[in-house]
This record gives sequence, structure tokens and C-alpha cells, in this order.
Amino acid sequence: MGASLALLPLQVGAISPESPDLSFVHPELRPAVETMRESFGGETHLTLEGLEAFRESPFPVTELPSGVVKPSIAGVAGSAPVTIYVFNARPGRKRGGILYMHGGGFVLGSAGQDIGTCQDLATSLDCTVISVDYRLAPEARYTASLEDNYAALRWVYQNARDLGIDPQRIALVGESAGGGHAALLAIAARDRREVPVAFQCLVYPMLDDRTGSARSVPAPIGSLVWTAEVNRFGWQSFLGRQPGDPDNAAGVPGREKSMSGLPPAWLGVGSIDLFVEENITFAARLIAAGVSTGVTVVPGAYHAFQYFAPETRVAKSFKASMLAALQAALA
Repeated sequence: MGASLALLPLQVGAISPESPDLSFVHPELRPAVETMRESFGGETHLTLEGLEAFRESPFPVTELPSGVVKPSIAGVAGSAPVTIYVFNARPGRKRGGILYMHGGGFVLGSAGQDIGTCQDLATSLDCTVISVDYRLAPEARYTASLEDNYAALRWVYQNARDLGIDPQRIALVGESAGGGHAALLAIAARDRREVPVAFQCLVYPMLDDRTGSARSVPAPIGSLVWTAEVNRFGWQSFLGRQPGDPDNAAGVPGREKSMSGLPPAWLGVGSIDLFVEENITFAARLIAAGVSTGVTVVPGAYHAFQYFAPETRVAKSFKASMLAALQAALA
């Protein structure tokens, strides 16, 4: 954990205290920006030293809902056990299964905070969902969290019968940094050839360390919620090096040399999300490599818009597109 990390501030929910120009935001999503601005009280800065306090969950899990279990499974050799959450297991059946990775810019979040999201996926798709509590950066670099997620994938495959999962119908799902984890895991599964992955569902995934560092982003892209500043912090924490290094692409799914042999994919992102260009580029590379890929781009939508404005038509349409893709993949 170098001194350079400590000097780089993390901005979460960066919204100007003054009324911002929202003309570029989808009309249905504008009221949520005002709500965010009032809640955050302007810009929220975070240094590395304050990371632990910021990680405290506003939604502590005191008791697991019915049908949810929280086992610990073996990690890779020499690593601590990995905690997972299992939703809607049905032993003896052969349904689709989802391995879910939470978001948080590689440095925040936990599987426990996404219980509602995973329950909704399990119910909507009538499948078993397993969520991974992978290790966070900067305490653990990308090699550690990748192995946590891979250990969970291998466990799901080996225990598919007890979970009620068809081992040939396992999908990877992740949002934001979780989407980056899912993409990185899909690459590892392809290369290691131990566990088949049927599908990757990447929701505004964090894929390329060059965004906002080696590659500038034009306004208004990335001006709301998730900024170039916080993106640099997340990637530097995750990789343990300056993001955008032209000579080192390890741990960055968007800079993977070959897309061939990766599982079919769906990507969804807003047109003013910081990740829009890298997501479209990633999808185009998958398509060029012969990988069946669907892309949904929502005009005027910022990062994580469907959580800030869940009742809007645009958010419901986005969710429906994602569920339809997963339904088809797991059928």
C-alpha cells in the first residue's frame, strides 16, 4: 500500500452543490439527481485512511431471510475460506444458476448488501443464485479477489446437484466493479478449462483502467455518480500500480488480447456513464471474435441509475432487457 495511493482522493457521488446542468440527463432520471445532491450534500471525498469507515454498511444484515444460507467454502491453497450467500437452492433439480459479484469500485461493498438484488434474480428467473464476498482492494489485489471468485465458481460447479443447478448452465452476473470481476472470471474460466460458463451478464461493468487516466473522457460522460477521479483510485487500488500503464494490462479485462472462446454476453450501460465507451468497445470486440453479444445503451442514463430511480419506465425497461437476456441464456 504505497504512499501514492494515500494521496489520491476517492470521490463518491460527486455532484456539485450548485444546481448542475441536467439537460443531458434523461428527463425521468433528473429528479433522482436532485435527491442525490441533497443526500450527499455536495461532493464526498475519501482518502485511503478513511476507507474503512466508509465501508460500514448502512444496511447491516442481522438475520438472513428465509431460503438464504451463508456457508464458508475453501479458498485457493494458502488462502482463507471464502464466504458466499446461497439463494433459492433446490436440491435435485436442474435449473440455471447464477454466480453474482457485487459492485463497489473494487474497494467497497459486500455480498451482504446485495441480498435484495440476489433474491429478486432468484425469484424472477426461478434459479439458484450464489453471491461471493470476495476480498477488497487495496488490502487484496486483483489476483486475490479473482481466486476468491474462481473458488466460488468451482464450488458451484462441483456442488451443482445439491444446489439444483445444471452444471452446464451457470451464468456470471456483476454490476459495475462486479461486472469487471465477472468479465475477469470468464476469462480465467476459459483459460483454465475446468468449469464451463454459459453466459456473462455485465451491468455497466468496470472493464478498462485507461478510462479517465490514459484516456480522457469528454463531458458530460462520467460527470455524475462515478467520476474519472474515483475510477483511478479504484483501479490503482485493485492493480497495485498506476492505472493505464501501456506496458502492463494484467488484471484488466478490457485489455485482454483475445475475446475468442469467451461465453455469450449481455452488456447494459447508460450513455453518460463513465464506462459507456469501454463497454461498447468490449462488446464490439466480443462480436468481432464471434461471441454472441447483446448491448443495451440507455440514452441520458448515468451510473447505477436504476437504483436511484427504480420506478421510472427507463429503469424498468433496462431491468427487463437484462432479465430477458438471462432468461434466454439459462433456459
